[in-house]
Amino acid sequence: MLRFDMRAPEGGAPPAELYRAALEMAEWGEAHGCLAVQVSEHHGSSDGYLPAPLVLAAAIAGRTRRLPIQVAALILPLHDPIELAEQMAVLDLISGGRVSYVLALGYREQEYAACGREFSARAKRMDACLEALQLAFSGEPFAFEGRPVRVLPRPASPGGPPLLLGGGSPAAVRRAARFGLGMLTQGGDASLAALYRAECALHGRAPGPFIDPPADTVTSAFVAEDVDRAWQQLGPHLLHDAQMYAAWLGASGSVTKSSAASVAELRAERGPYRIFTPDQAIDHLRRNGVLLMQPLCGGIPPALAWEHLELLAKRVLPALGSPA
Repeated sequence: MLRFDMRAPEGGAPPAELYRAALEMAEWGEAHGCLAVQVSEHHGSSDGYLPAPLVLAAAIAGRTRRLPIQVAALILPLHDPIELAEQMAVLDLISGGRVSYVLALGYREQEYAACGREFSARAKRMDACLEALQLAFSGEPFAFEGRPVRVLPRPASPGGPPLLLGGGSPAAVRRAARFGLGMLTQGGDASLAALYRAECALHGRAPGPFIDPPADTVTSAFVAEDVDRAWQQLGPHLLHDAQMYAAWLGASGSVTKSSAASVAELRAERGPYRIFTPDQAIDHLRRNGVLLMQPLCGGIPPALAWEHLELLAKRVLPALGSPA
């Protein structure tokens, strides 16, 4: 899988190069058996983190024909759900139903302030937006915040594009069950799966997918012949990404969180940021079934990122019988 959040810090590649490369890499991914491309959302980040994921998802859809695209996470309460439903319906039509979403509450007060939303009321707004989205995808008239609305055209996918709820709290799990949605957790709390099943039973709903990443999940993988050299080249970019997320998350837990203060510490963690040799990548894929890659992580120059993707195609994919 390929993930793009489009961070472009000072010392990294310019945004125009990164966005152009993301489209080219998505097209490359489809030709090489990529399971899906994922794009993310945050606002007001000093490094230009992607603020308009549906725009990038639409561009990727236009460059590909079969590749699934996931917007994860989409911070739902920051949006007007009616306008969002219209965009999602159109994107569902032009992509042939290939775009899915992980909807999240968000955790940065700065984003709520920038978007003119009340942070303390985000849970109540999340519920209202979820209800509005589900009504909107029916194509029938309804009222939202006193407004008479109807969202047309209807999406191509029956009932609307696939939705999961993202989060790591019992409240998020209860919300997913209440609205009949599957769940993607932040990992680290084994009790949430049982709670989800119990809450689904309470509401008379069949459980949806429940994805709970294990503690040793690698979310930003690279493949290199010379791992030491790769850490020298890529390490500052990976550390920027790790430290930005750590600052945002604060005391919150996540399997993707790093506490590293240096490139050496990030490498020694053997955590979510990893650089594998081709043989190690093959072993990882055989054991886990998926290699989660973030080829432009922290503004990595595209020419350097392509070296690692091309090595993957040359040395790793053929060993697994995947397109090379």
